Amino acid sequence: MGTSLSDALEIVVKTDPGMVRSHNEDSVFGNPHRGLVILADGMGGYNAGEVASGMATTVLSTELESAFNARSPDDAGPSGEYFAHAAIFDRVAQTNAAIYHAAESQPQYAGMGTTLVLALFHDNKLTVAHIGDSRLYRLRGGEFTQLTRDHSLLQEQIDAGMISVEDARHSQNKNLVTRALGVDPEVETELHDHDVLPGDLYLLCSDGLNDMVEDEETAMTLQMLGANLELAATQLIQMANDNGGRDNVSVILVKVLREFPAAKGWWAKLLNWFK
Repeated sequence: MGTSLSDALEIVVKTDPGMVRSHNEDSVFGNPHRGLVILADGMGGYNAGEVASGMATTVLSTELESAFNARSPDDAGPSGEYFAHAAIFDRVAQTNAAIYHAAESQPQYAGMGTTLVLALFHDNKLTVAHIGDSRLYRLRGGEFTQLTRDHSLLQEQIDAGMISVEDARHSQNKNLVTRALGVDPEVETELHDHDVLPGDLYLLCSDGLNDMVEDEETAMTLQMLGANLELAATQLIQMANDNGGRDNVSVILVKVLREFPAAKGWWAKLLNWFK
């Protein structure tokens, strides 16, 4: 249902193993027609992390595309909630159960899990779901804003005033997440909506980027190279690797080229009839 967003959004998706890890446990997905992007940073021994992150992007992308083909993300339910919210909560729970079951039933996958940051663009809005410490940022005008809050021990310590943001950059606890997909039978997904404006640039990234590159440098790079998303994404990964590249580095960039209001009423019915 609905029209393609490929002329409203430009999307670039890149992932790199970094300079230290032998294999890549991050997984990324982007569909400009649907306005859906997903990034997952896997954890677990041997190749279990990449199994978990691969399951997250594959199951979620397939299930959500199927759900939104059947019903518009902008449909409001009886409670006034967007279908987008119900569909994302439901499919994330389903994906969590699938990863958890695989980890429980196969010894080599025991304890595996993954972070998740998912963004759905619809009706001049962005619905973002996240679990763990992979992030979503927005560059609007000259202002670079982190739109997600890490589910991590470090963030809890910052919130409690136990550690300063500056000290947090050098903490040993960087990678201890308090929430992950597939580790427990159920998971709490954090979900928010944000208004979207033409000219906005969104960055989804794994901690392999933000642990290696200061936010100020990332913002400056996006401001300088934002006209060329391929170059900007490549440069961000290069900067992380130049600074040590101690982890896999994944970057998804989404530039908003124009407004994309949802089709309403008879017009929506007409569009769907022709599909």
